[in-house]
Amino acid sequence: MFFDGGAPDEWIAALEPIGTDASNPHLTDAPWLIAIFAQRYGLNEDGTRYKHYYVPESVGIATGLLITALHKAGLATLTHTPNPKAFLNGLLGRPENEKPVMILTVGHAAPDATVPKAATQKKPIDNILTVHKGH
Repeated sequence: MFFDGGAPDEWIAALEPIGTDASNPHLTDAPWLIAIFAQRYGLNEDGTRYKHYYVPESVGIATGLLITALHKAGLATLTHTPNPKAFLNGLLGRPENEKPVMILTVGHAAPDATVPKAATQKKPIDNILTVHKGH
């Protein structure tokens, strides 16, 4: 749906340099797919809601730790963020208080895997880091 008119032309054009298109063999070839959800709020036994704090931050940190652990175990990962993602709730039987964030594909890289040139072009450290010294 995303590539068949669901995404703005500008977004599709931005993906071209890294070779992203409607073909997603990593989803069918990977031995493991991990669906990551953010639990937006909790539910008491009587069904009333209670607030969870720092949900995006917690999910981001946990996902980063998971990716690092998988890499340390010798596995490759690739994040996949389908749009829309809500189909994952029904597919995986997750409740409505859980919001799908991404799918993490996990496995061993193909022998002919390459890194897109656009992904190797990094900003100079001075463009992304500011150091403030204390008084």
